Amino acid sequence: MTSNSCCLLLNFPVQVRSLTNYTSNNKNFPFLRLTNPSSLRLQPPPISAPQSKATSAAMEADQSTTTNTSTSTSSSGSCPPMNLLFVEMGVGYDQHGQDITAAAMRACRDAISSNSIPAFRRGSIPGVTFDQMKLQIKLGVPHSLQQSLDIERVKSVFPYGKIVKFEVVDGGLICSSGVHVEEMGDKNDDCYIVNAAVYVGY
Repeated sequence: MTSNSCCLLLNFPVQVRSLTNYTSNNKNFPFLRLTNPSSLRLQPPPISAPQSKATSAAMEADQSTTTNTSTSTSSSGSCPPMNLLFVEMGVGYDQHGQDITAAAMRACRDAISSNSIPAFRRGSIPGVTFDQMKLQIKLGVPHSLQQSLDIERVKSVFPYGKIVKFEVVDGGLICSSGVHVEEMGDKNDDCYIVNAAVYVGY
């Protein structure tokens, strides 16, 4: 291999006169022999043509439309982002009186009553204060009873934390309690059951 041979590592247009193979450890490494190594020159990046005023105006209009769309989406009542820590789940019943709100409140109490959250009060999460605790509530309620649910009464179950989302979906159960007790306010023997999931984060 002569002194004017070099390994072609750069992607530049060059003139190739011949190809030689160099063998080492039974592996072939191709090298290119250049007729004129001094012809290597950096090629400047292509310069795009200046945009017309009409093109620039159209691009600005597209960007404005995109910005307005994202703004309207964020203000449409969607749930804000939350760093989820854990999920509590519970079940609530109303065996007498046929009060779906009472069943939902018991479901939420069941979800949170066996948990303690000292991390927020003691500052165990760096940079997060107790006031930044967030809750998302999801209830499974029989479809035919959802209009009778008093959401504000259910929210009153939670002693602290900001409720950022409250969702009611088809779920739960209506079954027979096996007995109709008029003295307890029964209109029939229906028993209402509600499922609750409480998402806690910040």
